[in-house]
Amino acid sequence: MTTYMAPYKLGDHVDIKVNGAIHKGMPYRYYHGRTGKVWNITKSAIGVMVNKRVKGRIVSKRIHVRVEHVKASRCVEEFKARVADNEKTKVEAKKAGKWIKTLKRLPKDPKPGYIIKMPKDEAGKKKIPSVLCAVPYELLA
Repeated sequence: MTTYMAPYKLGDHVDIKVNGAIHKGMPYRYYHGRTGKVWNITKSAIGVMVNKRVKGRIVSKRIHVRVEHVKASRCVEEFKARVADNEKTKVEAKKAGKWIKTLKRLPKDPKPGYIIKMPKDEAGKKKIPSVLCAVPYELLA
Protein backbone atom coordinates (compact mmCIF):
# COMPACT_ATOMS: atom_id res chain seq x y z
CA MET A 1 0.00 0.00 0.00
CA THR A 2 2.90 2.38 0.68
CA THR A 3 3.88 2.03 -2.99
CA TYR A 4 0.63 3.62 -4.10
CA MET A 5 0.54 6.25 -1.33
CA ALA A 6 4.06 7.62 -1.87
CA PRO A 7 3.93 11.38 -2.57
CA TYR A 8 5.72 12.37 -5.79
CA LYS A 9 6.02 16.02 -6.82
CA LEU A 10 7.17 17.59 -10.06
CA GLY A 11 10.97 17.82 -10.16
CA ASP A 12 11.54 14.92 -7.72
CA HIS A 13 14.30 12.46 -8.55
CA VAL A 14 13.05 8.87 -8.87
CA ASP A 15 14.64 5.48 -9.56
CA ILE A 16 12.95 3.22 -12.08
CA LYS A 17 12.88 -0.21 -10.47
CA VAL A 18 10.72 -2.69 -12.38
CA ASN A 19 8.36 -4.86 -10.34
CA GLY A 20 8.02 -8.08 -12.35
CA ALA A 21 4.76 -9.04 -10.62
CA ILE A 22 2.92 -6.14 -12.27
CA HIS A 23 3.04 -6.03 -16.06
CA LYS A 24 0.87 -2.95 -16.60
CA GLY A 25 2.80 0.26 -17.10
CA MET A 26 6.12 -1.57 -17.08
CA PRO A 27 8.95 0.39 -18.75
CA TYR A 28 11.21 -1.06 -21.42
CA ARG A 29 14.15 -3.01 -19.97
CA TYR A 30 16.69 -0.28 -20.83
CA TYR A 31 15.18 2.03 -18.23
CA HIS A 32 15.41 -0.44 -15.31
CA GLY A 33 17.82 0.97 -12.71
CA ARG A 34 17.89 4.45 -14.26
CA THR A 35 17.30 7.66 -12.35
CA GLY A 36 15.15 10.42 -13.75
CA LYS A 37 13.14 13.51 -12.87
CA VAL A 38 9.35 13.61 -12.53
CA TRP A 39 7.84 15.86 -15.22
CA ASN A 40 4.19 14.69 -15.18
CA ILE A 41 1.83 13.04 -12.71
CA THR A 42 -1.36 11.27 -13.76
CA LYS A 43 -3.93 9.21 -11.90
CA SER A 44 -2.00 5.92 -11.99
CA ALA A 45 1.36 6.76 -13.59
CA ILE A 46 4.28 9.12 -13.35
CA GLY A 47 6.06 10.81 -16.25
CA VAL A 48 9.81 10.46 -15.82
CA MET A 49 12.48 12.26 -17.84
CA VAL A 50 15.50 9.98 -18.31
CA ASN A 51 18.74 10.57 -20.21
CA LYS A 52 19.56 7.93 -22.85
CA ARG A 53 22.74 7.66 -24.88
CA VAL A 54 21.96 7.28 -28.57
CA LYS A 55 25.02 6.85 -30.81
CA GLY A 56 27.27 9.72 -29.67
CA ARG A 57 24.78 12.03 -28.02
CA ILE A 58 22.56 12.05 -24.92
CA VAL A 59 18.84 12.36 -25.58
CA SER A 60 16.33 13.27 -22.87
CA LYS A 61 13.52 10.69 -23.06
CA ARG A 62 10.09 11.24 -21.48
CA ILE A 63 8.36 8.03 -20.46
CA HIS A 64 5.29 7.24 -18.39
CA VAL A 65 5.75 4.53 -15.78
CA ARG A 66 3.20 3.21 -13.32
CA VAL A 67 3.79 3.97 -9.64
CA GLU A 68 4.59 0.32 -8.89
CA HIS A 69 7.79 0.55 -10.95
CA VAL A 70 9.10 3.78 -9.38
CA LYS A 71 10.65 4.66 -6.02
CA ALA A 72 11.98 7.91 -4.58
CA SER A 73 15.68 8.35 -5.26
CA ARG A 74 18.27 9.22 -2.65
CA CYS A 75 20.76 10.60 -5.19
CA VAL A 76 20.50 14.23 -4.03
CA GLU A 77 20.39 13.66 -0.25
CA GLU A 78 24.14 14.08 0.27
CA PHE A 79 24.19 17.18 -1.94
CA LYS A 80 21.28 18.82 -0.08
CA ALA A 81 22.87 18.04 3.29
CA ARG A 82 26.16 19.58 2.13
CA VAL A 83 24.41 22.73 0.88
CA ALA A 84 22.55 23.12 4.20
CA ASP A 85 25.79 22.64 6.14
CA ASN A 86 27.60 25.20 3.97
CA GLU A 87 24.82 27.76 4.50
CA LYS A 88 24.97 27.20 8.26
CA THR A 89 28.75 27.65 8.21
CA LYS A 90 28.39 30.91 6.22
CA VAL A 91 25.86 32.33 8.70
CA GLU A 92 28.05 31.44 11.70
CA ALA A 93 31.12 32.98 10.02
CA LYS A 94 29.21 36.17 9.22
CA LYS A 95 28.08 36.49 12.85
CA ALA A 96 31.65 35.97 14.08
CA GLY A 97 33.05 38.30 11.41
CA LYS A 98 35.40 35.64 10.08
CA TRP A 99 36.39 34.89 6.50
CA ILE A 100 35.97 31.34 5.18
CA LYS A 101 38.67 30.10 2.82
CA THR A 102 36.66 27.42 1.02
CA LEU A 103 33.54 25.34 1.44
CA LYS A 104 34.31 23.03 -1.47
CA ARG A 105 34.95 19.33 -1.03
CA LEU A 106 38.65 18.53 -1.06
CA PRO A 107 40.30 15.26 -2.08
CA LYS A 108 41.92 13.18 0.65
CA ASP A 109 45.61 13.74 1.28
CA PRO A 110 47.98 10.87 0.57
CA LYS A 111 48.82 8.64 3.51
CA PRO A 112 51.93 9.75 5.41
CA GLY A 113 55.16 7.75 5.01
CA TYR A 114 56.55 5.60 7.77
CA ILE A 115 59.60 3.48 8.56
CA ILE A 116 59.28 -0.23 9.20
CA LYS A 117 61.47 -1.43 12.07
CA MET A 118 62.58 -5.02 11.70
CA PRO A 119 62.34 -7.25 14.78
CA LYS A 120 65.45 -8.92 16.16
CA ASP A 121 66.05 -12.66 15.98
CA GLU A 122 67.13 -14.97 18.85
CA ALA A 123 70.81 -13.97 18.57
CA GLY A 124 69.95 -10.29 18.95
CA LYS A 125 70.67 -9.37 15.32
CA LYS A 126 68.22 -7.46 13.17
CA LYS A 127 66.42 -9.64 10.65
CA ILE A 128 66.97 -8.86 6.98
CA PRO A 129 63.71 -8.16 5.13
CA SER A 130 62.83 -10.71 2.47
CA VAL A 131 62.39 -9.25 -1.01
CA LEU A 132 60.10 -10.81 -3.56
CA CYS A 133 61.27 -10.81 -7.17
CA ALA A 134 59.69 -12.03 -10.37
CA VAL A 135 60.98 -15.38 -11.61
CA PRO A 136 62.50 -15.02 -15.10
CA TYR A 137 60.55 -16.80 -17.82
CA GLU A 138 62.36 -19.70 -19.46
CA LEU A 139 61.35 -20.97 -22.83
CA LEU A 140 61.28 -24.79 -22.80
CA ALA A 141 61.32 -25.79 -26.45
